[in-house]
Amino acid sequence: MATVSLDGVRKSFGDREVVHGVSYEVGDGELVVVVGPSGCGKSTLLRMVAGLETVSAGTVAIDGRIVNGVEPKDRDIAMVFQNYALYPHMSVYDNMAYGLRMRRMSRAEIRSRVGRAAEILQLDGLLQRRPRQLSGGQRQRVAMGRAIVRDPKVFLFDEPLSNLDAQLRVQMRVEIKRLQQELATTSLYVTHDQVEAMTLADRLIVMNAGNVDQIGRPLDLYEHPATAFVAGFIGSPAMNLVAGRLDGHGVTIGDAMLPLDAPGGARDRSVLVGLRPEHLDLAPDGPLALRVELLERLGADTILHGRLADGVRMTARTAANFAPPLGDTARFAIRPEQIHLFDPETGRRL
Repeated sequence: MATVSLDGVRKSFGDREVVHGVSYEVGDGELVVVVGPSGCGKSTLLRMVAGLETVSAGTVAIDGRIVNGVEPKDRDIAMVFQNYALYPHMSVYDNMAYGLRMRRMSRAEIRSRVGRAAEILQLDGLLQRRPRQLSGGQRQRVAMGRAIVRDPKVFLFDEPLSNLDAQLRVQMRVEIKRLQQELATTSLYVTHDQVEAMTLADRLIVMNAGNVDQIGRPLDLYEHPATAFVAGFIGSPAMNLVAGRLDGHGVTIGDAMLPLDAPGGARDRSVLVGLRPEHLDLAPDGPLALRVELLERLGADTILHGRLADGVRMTARTAANFAPPLGDTARFAIRPEQIHLFDPETGRRL
C-alpha cells in the first residue's frame, strides 16, 4: 500500500506551461480519478507520476519518497495504457509473465502470480491464446493482469477503456471497480469521460486548462460545483448555464423570474445561472416556458431540447411518456435550492 502526493507540480514544453502548480494526494488504497477534456493536462500529470515525463517544478512522492529523479522501473508502479501494449507474438501467459521474468523471479512464483491474476480476471481458459485471438475487453483484462502480477504499490490507468465500444465500457468499468476494491491498491485513473469518472472514483479531480478546478467526492462535485466549468462538465446531460440577473426578488432569465434568496446578500448583479436538466419539473404554471425543438426518446426518460422566448437554449430531462409536438410550449419550474449561481467573469460559485 502507498500514497501518491503531488506538491506544486508544473510541466512545461519549451516556453509553454501545460500543467500549472497542481497539488493533491491519493490516499492509501484509494481510487482517485482525474477527469477533464482533451488537452487539459491530465495524461501529462499521470505520466509525471509514472516517470515517463520529467517534472519541470514541484515534487512527486510515492509512499512518502520523492521520486522526481527515480527511473520508472524503480517507482514500484504498474501502468495500464489505452492501447493495451501487448506483445502480439506472445501468449496471454507470456505477456503477463514477461515483466516478472525480467526481474528474474522463480518459475514457481511466476506461475503462482499469473494464475492468481488470471483467476481474478477470468482469464483462466485464455492463457495460451495470442492477443489477436482475443476481444477488446479480453485484451484489456490481460493488460490489467500484467499490472496485477507485479503487485505494485500504485496502479496508474491512462484512459484504459477509450478503445472499447459503449457496452463493453460499462462492463469493464464494473470489472475495474470490483478489482480495485478486491485488491485495495492505491490507484490513479485518468479519463475524459465524466460518467466513467463518476462511476469509478472515490474522489474526483477535475482539471481545466492545466489547473485543478475542484477535488472531492463525485456527488459533492455534482451537487456543489465550485466553478461553472465543473458544473457544466459533471452531469449528463450537461447543466444548463445561462446568463441572468440577480435582484432582491430572485434571478431573472430572459422573461422568466425564479424566486431565490440571494447568496451572501448579493444584490442587483449579473450572474451565470446553472439549472440541471433533471431538476426541471413539468408544471402548467411554471416560470420557464420552453418551445420544443427536439425530443430524444431514450426509453427510461426523454430529453427535451427547447428555447425560451428570448432564444436561450435549454435542456430538460422528462418522463419517458412525455411527447409534446415539436413547436409546442412546455412549462417548467425548479426548486430554489437546485439553482446554482456563478460569477460570469471568474466562473466561481457565488
